Amino acid sequence: MGDLQRLKRIISIHTICLFLGISLAAFSQPLIAQTIQLKKEYGATVVSLSGALMKRQMANTTDPDFGGIWCEHCHVWHTRAAEAVYPFTISYFITKDERYLAAAKNTAAWLIRQQQSNGSWKETPEEWTGTTTDQLLMLLLSYEKLEGKLTDAEKRNWQQAMRNAANYLNAVMKPEFASINYVATTTATLAKAGIVLQDASYTSKARILARRTISKIDEDGFLNGEGGKSHGNKMGIDLGYNMEMSLWGLGLYAKLTADTLVYAQVKKALQSHLYFIYPDGSLDASWGIRSNKWTAYGSATSDGCQVLFSLLADEDPRYATASYRNLQYLRSNLTGDLLGYGPQYAELFNRPPCIYPSFAKAKNLAMAYEFETKNEREMKPMPADKEGWMKLFPTLDLVQVRTKNFMATITGYRYKDQAAGSKGKYMFRPDGGAISHLWAKGHGFLQASSPTIYTRPEPMSFPEAPGVVPLTPRIEYTDTAGYFTNLFEFDSRLQVETPKKNQYLVKVAGELKDKNWLTGGVGYRMEYLFTDSFLQKTVELIYHDAWPAVQIIEPFVLDKGMVVEKRDERSAILKAGGKKWLFTLVSGNAKLLAGENAANYWAPYPAFKAYPLVWEIAPGKVDQPGKITYRLTRLN
Repeated sequence: MGDLQRLKRIISIHTICLFLGISLAAFSQPLIAQTIQLKKEYGATVVSLSGALMKRQMANTTDPDFGGIWCEHCHVWHTRAAEAVYPFTISYFITKDERYLAAAKNTAAWLIRQQQSNGSWKETPEEWTGTTTDQLLMLLLSYEKLEGKLTDAEKRNWQQAMRNAANYLNAVMKPEFASINYVATTTATLAKAGIVLQDASYTSKARILARRTISKIDEDGFLNGEGGKSHGNKMGIDLGYNMEMSLWGLGLYAKLTADTLVYAQVKKALQSHLYFIYPDGSLDASWGIRSNKWTAYGSATSDGCQVLFSLLADEDPRYATASYRNLQYLRSNLTGDLLGYGPQYAELFNRPPCIYPSFAKAKNLAMAYEFETKNEREMKPMPADKEGWMKLFPTLDLVQVRTKNFMATITGYRYKDQAAGSKGKYMFRPDGGAISHLWAKGHGFLQASSPTIYTRPEPMSFPEAPGVVPLTPRIEYTDTAGYFTNLFEFDSRLQVETPKKNQYLVKVAGELKDKNWLTGGVGYRMEYLFTDSFLQKTVELIYHDAWPAVQIIEPFVLDKGMVVEKRDERSAILKAGGKKWLFTLVSGNAKLLAGENAANYWAPYPAFKAYPLVWEIAPGKVDQPGKITYRLTRLN
């Protein structure tokens, strides 16, 4: 990243902080007061993002795309960008600035002109029409606020477009048609359409969809339905889309229709999901089946968690804390005036970000602003703030650990897209007992996950990234049979123990596999030991049908000035912001390599660079397991 780009990013964050009346220190001080004016915070960021989107709106009245919002990154008029109609609307009522009113009306008019004859909207440049639910809901919410500001002709155009879209959704939407987040959102969309358009058939369909959707919530409170089709239906869980799309859709539906059964399910689910807001506000979608769009503050094309926390704010004061913390983290991911794909976007890309994250998060914040009923909210510690615990989520085969100086997610999530197999876009997520998110107190990300093999299932949403290798810590080898890693082990076995006070042990066992889930002949056992001062990992390799040289790769994120220095063949030092960690071999035979192929250790999602430290283990021998133990120790 050049000096000018770095300066622009710092100025951008500083400007927003001044606008909000907070200091930059707030980003490193998670809980800065017992109460927070959360509605004001939502509103300030809505206005900021709306201003950025309005700058990119076609203002030439003679242009066919007058009112559309241009994406310089993709060189496309994203149809979904017209969902900014609602952030524009809310920005108008916050600021009383007539420019936002005009922007909202012009955006809506552009969107109406893009409507297909069957009432749907395509998600340009793709052919997918399920996003019609997102566009319609933003029109409906805007119409309620702007009706008195519209001419009779504009009202007729809006009403006809909204009715056509509602009829389309009423006819096609169901879990067999779309991933579950679209179904969940449609429960809110059709419930609101029933009110605004005074048509009970929409409300009835909303109830059918809502009851069908909650039937796919497991006993831990996680919603299935984001994965590949199997006999027409879908399973699979993604934390990002659950929090940022599905649960708020169900929650809004439940409030609009007084459906207490659905509301109770959302309440229960959010208790589990709350654990995945880390102390720094990052949202841990590192392990889910759509983690290929994980940005660290959320997912790139989903809406955001603030609307969900706002809808349920009266249920638990910790929700205000989580919402505000994530909002702070989101703000720190601005590149210029737009949200990037993660903290180091500006260092990895030489052009402005796609506008998707900005309009998606803006609409979320606009809804959060409107649904927030209090000017101030009490702040209470959320689960990640408390030190000294370990939590196993049995339905996910996933463990979280929090000690004084570390927090980590270890994933063995077992979902498999059986029909698509290795061709399935959901099967390159981290797995096999890997750490997918490692946080250090006073610093932030030490390690993160990214796709095991980077693909572009949606070419417009996934930028080109030739040669990138995963950021995820892993065991791997390559021989004449192919490439094998624990990251392709979707049947690993996890156990948890607490051997002593303030010590947490996670045990993992499995096989190193290729992308087709075929074993190569080497099994593995891993033990993670977490204490207040160190994270220790023991890896045992079981050579039963192959005896290759194996590498254990530990990439460390190069954010916030992180520097990694090899000291000798058994140790290295990590330094950032005055903090130090020692990475060292405790026992066993392995040689430490540092920085090999380092230029390829970066990821578009989340936008991070990393530096690899690698334990190289010599070829194995029959009946002689290879075993090493190494530590990451906090020095100060």
